[in-house]
Amino acid sequence: MMAAVPAFGQIITITIMAIALGMDAFSLGLGMGMRGIRLRDILKISLVIGFFHVIMPLIGMFMGQYVSALLGNVATAAGGTLLILLGAHMVYSSIKGESVQSFDHRTLWGLLVFSLSVSIDSFSVGVSLGMFSGDQFLTVMAFGLSGLAMSMAGLLLGRNVANWIGEWGEAIGGVILLAFGLKFLFL
Repeated sequence: MMAAVPAFGQIITITIMAIALGMDAFSLGLGMGMRGIRLRDILKISLVIGFFHVIMPLIGMFMGQYVSALLGNVATAAGGTLLILLGAHMVYSSIKGESVQSFDHRTLWGLLVFSLSVSIDSFSVGVSLGMFSGDQFLTVMAFGLSGLAMSMAGLLLGRNVANWIGEWGEAIGGVILLAFGLKFLFL
């Protein structure tokens, strides 16, 4: 038996949502890329962000059937708090110089924390989508591909911008992460 083909309107809606969620990954990748980052690390970070952009909305869709309002707010607050902490640490590290260990995207913990903070809004959207019937496979694949592509574009652009602005790149990247964390918490 063949699966039903999603309606054109559903595909457009999912694509717009995927791009909107990917914009956060782009913006935060831009901030992280300003620290100076190797191409191999850009690929690794983008793949993990893409993976989280698949897993988080999928988990959210399953949870959305039970407690959507409560978990959506908690997830957004947790993501905002993580971004504020990461951004503050980056700004502090850039001011203090070499004596302070900065957030390290090359460690498993650092990679997971950054990817989770970028993808937490996908969980919130998944919680909301869990209350509606739709093509879950199409949705999570669109979210994952958008997260991967947008984070890669942001990291690459940030890496190139960092070459222009020099040592202030990490501080500017930290301010970007702080701003997005505040946005998640207060807007």
